[in-house]
Amino acid sequence: MKKRSTVNAVEIIDLGAKGKVIGKKDGEVFLTTNAVPGDVVSIEVRRKKKGLKEGVVTEFETISPDRVEAVCKHFSNCGGCNWQNLDYAKQIEHKERNVLQQIRRIAGISDFQAEPILGAEHIYNYRNKLEFTFVSERWLTPEEIRSEEEIVKGPALGFHVPGRFDWVLHVDQCHLQNDEHNAIRNFIYEEAVKLSISFYHPRKQSGTMRNLVLRNNRAGEWMVLLIVKEKSEAVRNLSKLILSAFPKIQSFWLIENQKVNDSYSDCPSELISGKKHIIESFARPASGEHVHFLIGPKSFFQTNPYQAERLYQTVYQWSDIQPEDVVYDLYTGTGSIALFVADRAKKLVGIEYVPEAISDANENAALNNIKNCSFFAGDMKDILTAEFISEHGKPDVLITDPPRAGMHADVVERILQAEPKRIVYVSCDPATQARDLAMLKSKYKLVKTQAVDMFPHTSHAENIALLALI
Repeated sequence: MKKRSTVNAVEIIDLGAKGKVIGKKDGEVFLTTNAVPGDVVSIEVRRKKKGLKEGVVTEFETISPDRVEAVCKHFSNCGGCNWQNLDYAKQIEHKERNVLQQIRRIAGISDFQAEPILGAEHIYNYRNKLEFTFVSERWLTPEEIRSEEEIVKGPALGFHVPGRFDWVLHVDQCHLQNDEHNAIRNFIYEEAVKLSISFYHPRKQSGTMRNLVLRNNRAGEWMVLLIVKEKSEAVRNLSKLILSAFPKIQSFWLIENQKVNDSYSDCPSELISGKKHIIESFARPASGEHVHFLIGPKSFFQTNPYQAERLYQTVYQWSDIQPEDVVYDLYTGTGSIALFVADRAKKLVGIEYVPEAISDANENAALNNIKNCSFFAGDMKDILTAEFISEHGKPDVLITDPPRAGMHADVVERILQAEPKRIVYVSCDPATQARDLAMLKSKYKLVKTQAVDMFPHTSHAENIALLALI
């Protein structure tokens, strides 16, 4: 086997995409992981591309002053919180800089007000949903493989190893969700083993226990989705044990998934105990009035409610909706932003691709006694036509929160034709947002932006942009 080369004294200069960091030495560029800007490291080169070398850190020659000790013991193997070893102030500094660079470089816009990034007040225990996978044979960590101990590859309940559908890292403690979820997950794992219920083997497509989804709200209520290949008496006995041990579980579902993949949105669901929904509530700015949102077993809802509430409050203020305004909310999802801002509008129109989400939006409207919202399901570029706008009214204010791919060019063109006075654009991918801003700037001025850190310790950032008709 060809001996791999090691390069010493590589200075880590920046954070890259997907948890990678960027290093430089003598004009060469390196990619690696588990280092932070300011570290000086030795890298064993594993892969070479044109102008780029990628490898693993073998030695830390100088430690960055911005490096911190990772809280999670699974940090080096999990891949979920790639930046946990970097001081949080530096994390959000990088995210803010990256968002602004995307707008200036891709959109070609530099004359706008950049509000300071909304850093998270809760950098741990902030998620309201986590999904775990059962497998019959757990993945062995590199440390275990290098050890001389005999290790049994027993069953696992945890997270997929990045890039592998069949490897799962067993997790006994995660810091992303309220600590109660660790107790629930570990109990379910231990009791399933005691009851000899088989765990799923993804290659053989055999075994009973497949996935576990834990959802909670800030009021302390929990929803458990236990996903199995087939229901059995043993699974039902396990369900009873779980409910007896954790009275905070307000909603317990059994979902049967006999497909090859792990997606469960189209699988039959059975409510075993409790309510169909748990409820999360967000406070409108100034009035403090709360808007309530139903969260069902398959509902989409923002996974960081603390930051989502602050994001919605910013949209509420920036949209500056007046009593006679017609407001459009594109990619409305379950109508959460639409319903949050609807109290100030004459009429609000929400459009979303997923019919089930529109059903949730209508339920949430009824829950809050909001009667000035109309929701429509279908492909955005097909629904948002001149005829649709003529029928439902020209928008005075338009809010858009598209998926990562951004808005279709036809949708952007329709917005330009409709000429709303203001646009509030919420994005989970600043690069595609910047692309869309470039298309909109023929008629709109970018007034201001604000990045929001929805997922501390990861490279992801959301961004809000306010545009005004020129």
